[in-house]
Amino acid sequence: MNAQCWQNGFHRRIAIALLILPLAVGCSSESSDPPANPTGGDSEADAESPAKPSGPVVLGNLLEPFDPPPLEKLLAGHKWIDRPVVDSMQRMRQFQAELPPPKLSAKEALALRNDSPENNELLLDTLGRLAPESGDGVDYEAKITLMADADLKSTNPLLTSSVVESDYHGLTVFGLFGFDKDFEKFASSGSVASWQTSEDRMIDKIVLRDDLTWSDGMPITAHDVAFTFRAIMTDEVIVPALRQGTDKIRWAEAYDDQTVVFFHKQALSTNDSNLNFYIIPKHKYEHTIPDDPSLARSEAHSRLEDDPVVGGAYTLTKRNRGQEFVLERRESYYMHNGRQVRDKPYFKTVRFKVIEDLNTALLALKAGDLQSMTLNAEQWNGQTDDNDFYRHNTKGSGMEWTSFHFCWNLKAPYFEDKRVRQAMSYAMDYQELLDTILYGIYSPCRGNFHETSKMFPQDGNEPYQQDFDKAEKLLDEAGWADSDGDGIRDKTIDGRLVPFEFTMLVVNFEDRVKTATLMKECLESIGITCHVKPTEFTVLMQVMRDRKFQAAFAGWGTGADPDTNTNIWGTNAGRNYGSYSNPHVDALFEQARHEFDEEKRNAIYGEIHSALWEDQPYTWLFWRNSFYGFNKRLRGYNFSPRGPFHYGPGFDSFYMPVDVP
Repeated sequence: MNAQCWQNGFHRRIAIALLILPLAVGCSSESSDPPANPTGGDSEADAESPAKPSGPVVLGNLLEPFDPPPLEKLLAGHKWIDRPVVDSMQRMRQFQAELPPPKLSAKEALALRNDSPENNELLLDTLGRLAPESGDGVDYEAKITLMADADLKSTNPLLTSSVVESDYHGLTVFGLFGFDKDFEKFASSGSVASWQTSEDRMIDKIVLRDDLTWSDGMPITAHDVAFTFRAIMTDEVIVPALRQGTDKIRWAEAYDDQTVVFFHKQALSTNDSNLNFYIIPKHKYEHTIPDDPSLARSEAHSRLEDDPVVGGAYTLTKRNRGQEFVLERRESYYMHNGRQVRDKPYFKTVRFKVIEDLNTALLALKAGDLQSMTLNAEQWNGQTDDNDFYRHNTKGSGMEWTSFHFCWNLKAPYFEDKRVRQAMSYAMDYQELLDTILYGIYSPCRGNFHETSKMFPQDGNEPYQQDFDKAEKLLDEAGWADSDGDGIRDKTIDGRLVPFEFTMLVVNFEDRVKTATLMKECLESIGITCHVKPTEFTVLMQVMRDRKFQAAFAGWGTGADPDTNTNIWGTNAGRNYGSYSNPHVDALFEQARHEFDEEKRNAIYGEIHSALWEDQPYTWLFWRNSFYGFNKRLRGYNFSPRGPFHYGPGFDSFYMPVDVP
C-alpha cells in the first residue's frame, strides 16, 4: 500500500512499472515512477555497487557546463504559463461531494459479505468515503500495522530498490509533484507555492513554501532540490533508475531558498514527469557523497541509514531488521512556529511487520494483528469468506493495471525468431490458467497497455487462444522440427543440432509455479521441453538484470506516464531484460515525447502496443486486479489502475474513526 507515492509520484522510476514480484502481493516502475513499484519483494536493484573512487567525486559530473541567467532576466525574457498546484485530498473531496449519498450505513456495509461485484461496489461506496475535512470523528491516536513482504533494505530514498522501500518512502520523503487517480499531474500544495512553465516549455520555475522543515529542524529549501538533482546526475552515484528522465534536465538552479528553476534540454511532453525525483537534505549529504558515492559504506552514511533525516509526514523510530520497522507521526511536518500549516496525519503510528509468507500474513489479518494486506486469488476466492475472516475484517477489490507474462530472452537461440514467440503464445492454455489456477477472478492480458487505458489502440488485438495447429505451423516455418524422430523439436545452429529445450525461471510461489508448469505441459504437446525452475526472488532478479536466463515468469505494474515503458522496450534499456529491439518502436517512443496533443500522443502509444503485440517479446497472460483485506476499523480506501489509492502524504485517505459500528 503506497501512501505518498500517489501524491508525489515516487513509484515513478522503481516500483511504478516494475512488478516482478511475487504474484501474491501487490507498484514502475513506472520507469521511476522510479517502471512503480515489481509487486512485492525487491524491485530491480539499480546496479552493482561501484568500486571506491580513487579520488574525490565531483557532484553533477554528468552535466554539461551551464551558466544560468539572472532570475530577473529569466522572468522578463519569457512568457509564463501558470501550472496546477493542487491539494489532492481537496480534489478527491470535491469528487466525492458530487456522488449520491451511500446506499448503506457503515454498520450495514461492515455486515455485508463481499461475494459479488454489486456488494463490492456497495461496500466501497460506503467505506471509501474520506473523513470530514474538519477531522471530526477521526481517532488521531490510532495505530496501523501493515504487511511488508520483505525487509527494508535501505532508508535512503536514492537507494530504493523494492516496493517495501517505496512504501516506506511514501510516508517519509519530501517531494514536489504528484498525480491523481486519472494520472493528471500537479504540484503538491503541501510543498509548492507556485509552479510556472515557460511558453516554449524549456523552463519550469517552482517556488517552494516557506514552512517546510526536515525532521532535524533544518528548513527544506530549493537548495535541497538542486543538490539532489546534482547528486543523481553524478556518475559514481549508481542510480540509473532514478536517472531515467532526470537526465533530460539540463540544469537545476536554486536562485534563493524558495525558488528553483529547471532548464530542459528539449521541449518534451515528458518534462513534467522528469521533474519528479526523490529529494534528500543537502546539509546532510553534500560532504558525505563525495567521500562515499555508494551512499552505504561510510560511517556517516551508516548513521544516516539508522537515523534518517526525512521531510515527510512520518519519521523512523524503530527498526528490527527482518522483523519490523515503525514510523511515528512528525509534528514538525504539519506544525510550523506554533501554527498548523498542513493536515495532521490521521495515524499516530504506522508499523510494518515483515511477513514473507502470505498464509502467515492472512492468519495475522484474521487475528487483528494486521489492518490491511493484499490477497492472492486463492485467498480471495476461498479463504476469506467465513466468519473467521469477517470477525475482524472485510475486503474490497478494484481494477489494477498490473500484468503478468512469460519473458523470452531474445538473445537465446530459441526465441530470436518472432514466429517462435508467437508459437509460444498459441501453446498456452489460457482457460486453465484463468479459470482454475486463478479462480476466474483475473482477466486475460491483451498486451502492454490495459484495454481501458487511453493508450490501447482503437482496433486493439484480441487475446491469444490456445491453438496447437498454429503453434506447430509457426515452429515448422521457423525451422524447428523433429529431425531425428525423438519427439523433441530441434534445429541446426552453427553446424550443431540443438534440441528445443530451455529453462523457465519462476519465483517460488505456488500459483506462479503452477502457471509455469502449465506452460511446460502445453509445450510438451508440441515437442518442446521446458524445465520449470523455482527461484528465490533476489536470484531471479539478478539473472534477469544480467540477461543470463532463457525464459522467466514476471510482471509489471503501470507508470503514471506511458513514456516510462521506454525503460522496458527501448533498445538496450535498463529493464529490457529480454533484450528486445525494434528501431520502429524506439522511433515511436521518441516521437511521442515531442507530441503535446494528448490524443495524438496516445495514438502513437497505440502503435507501440500493436508493434509489441505483433513481435510477442512476452507471452502476455493476465491482468491482476487489486484484492485486499481490510480491518473493519479502517476507512477511506479506494482503488485505481495502480492499486489502492491514498490521495496524499501520510496515508491521508486512510483513517480510523473513534466509534466503529
